[in-house]
Amino acid sequence: MQAMRWISTYLDAQMAEMDAADNTQSAYGRDLLDFAEWLTDAGQDFAHAARGDVERYLIHCEAQGLAQATRARRLSSIKGMYRFAFEEGWRTDNPAIQIRGPGRIKSLPKTLSVEEVERLLEAARSHGRSKSDRIRNTCLMELLYATGMRVTELVSLPVSATRGDPRMLLVRGKGGKERMVPLSPPARNAMAAWIEQRDKQAEVARGEGIAPSKFLFASKAKTGHLTRHRFYTLIKELAVHGGVSPAKVTPHTLRHAFATHLLANGADLRSIQTLLGHADISTTEIYTHVLEERLKALVLQHHPLATDNG
Repeated sequence: MQAMRWISTYLDAQMAEMDAADNTQSAYGRDLLDFAEWLTDAGQDFAHAARGDVERYLIHCEAQGLAQATRARRLSSIKGMYRFAFEEGWRTDNPAIQIRGPGRIKSLPKTLSVEEVERLLEAARSHGRSKSDRIRNTCLMELLYATGMRVTELVSLPVSATRGDPRMLLVRGKGGKERMVPLSPPARNAMAAWIEQRDKQAEVARGEGIAPSKFLFASKAKTGHLTRHRFYTLIKELAVHGGVSPAKVTPHTLRHAFATHLLANGADLRSIQTLLGHADISTTEIYTHVLEERLKALVLQHHPLATDNG
C-alpha cells in the first residue's frame, strides 16, 4: 500500500508540474512497480531502502538481460521518485542521488531509402478493404513522411488543426510542447481528400445520433482515435504490399527517413531539430552519422578504387 501511494502521488505530481506525456508516465509507473516488487522480495520498502539496495536492483536488471536504455530509464525513474520523496519530507535522504547509471548507447537509427518510401506510399494508395480505407491510409503515410511526426502525434491529431487547407500544422508533442510543421503539396492533397471522406462519414454517424469525433483519424477505440498498435500493424501490412522488408518498417523509421532525406538534400540541423521537436540538438546530430554511414557504403560499393582486385 505504501509503495502504491508513493508511486501514484509522484506520478500525479509529475503530470501536474511537467505535463509529462502519458507514455512516459506509464513507463515510469511500470519501472517503479517493478522496483517495489523487487524490494518486497528482498524484505525492504521505499521508505527504508538504502543506496546498496538500489545498486543491487540495477545488477538484478542487468542479470535479466534488460537493454542498457531500459536500465538507464529505470534508474531515472527511481532517482526522480526519491528526489520527490526528499522534497516532500517522506525521507531525510536520497539513496539514489550518487548512483551513476549505465548511460545510453547512441545507436544509429534505422531508416529507409527514397525508393522504399515511395513504394510504401504507393502501397497506401492501393491497399485497403475499401476506397475510404485507401484514402485514409494515403493520408496517414503522406502526413507521416512529410512532417516526421511521432506516431502518437499523428494518430491523435485533432481535425480542427487540419481545416482550411493549411500550409502548416500545429503539432502537440512530448510534454505538451507545440511546434509548427510545414506540409508538402502531396500531403495537403491527401489530407484534403481524407477530410472530405471523413466528413461524409461523420454526417452519416450524426444522422444515427452519434456525436462527431474531434480527431482526424477517429476510431471506436477507447482513445477515440486510431491506436498506435493498429497503425503499427497497418504499416507492416503496407510494407508487405509494397515489397519492402517489414523488419525495416515501423512508424519511427518513417520519422528517421524524413530527417535523413532532409539532411541529404541540404537542410540544416537546427531546422530539422525544430521540425522533429527535439529538445536537444545532440539528439538530432545522430542523423549526420547516418548520412556519413550511407555515403561511406556508397563509396565502398561503387568507387573503382574501393574494389580489391587482388
